[in-house]
Amino acid sequence: MNAVGTQTGALSSEARSFQWLLHNFVAEVHGIHSVAVVSSDGLLLLGSEPDDVSGAADGQNMPEAPAHPGQAGQSRMDLAAVVSGLASLTVGAARLMDGGRVRQTTVAMTDGVLVVMSISDGSLLGVHAAADCDMSVIAYHMALFVGRAGHVLTPALRSELRQATGSAD
Repeated sequence: MNAVGTQTGALSSEARSFQWLLHNFVAEVHGIHSVAVVSSDGLLLLGSEPDDVSGAADGQNMPEAPAHPGQAGQSRMDLAAVVSGLASLTVGAARLMDGGRVRQTTVAMTDGVLVVMSISDGSLLGVHAAADCDMSVIAYHMALFVGRAGHVLTPALRSELRQATGSAD
């Protein structure tokens, strides 16, 4: 797993721990194409693209540089934008339907699945997975990640991750 535009040595121990949480989530769950952790204002905080990892089922290998510089980062940014927009739509729909708080949004496509869960303070976890993935496993591990991440994703950490990814205002 590779964080967008971050240098691990330059990050605080909290940010490295958060990266570790995401890395373990990605390494443990089969069928994930990409993951994005998005702030409440729609900015990418951290992302991964395990499809870029060559034979890293154990999570030990780091992804090689993409063939076209910026391509992997752009894909993560695209996922972040989709996650943010989808969350906004579902929150609006829930409000119109007096449905209460949105806990999870799932979009089933012919060739994939997109699942979005709220982490804390409006932050989101978005997962793009294979169509044949085990949704119960994906949802279970997402819920575990959300529970763990909610405790460490403080305003200070979100600010640090925004700066590290180049998403700062």
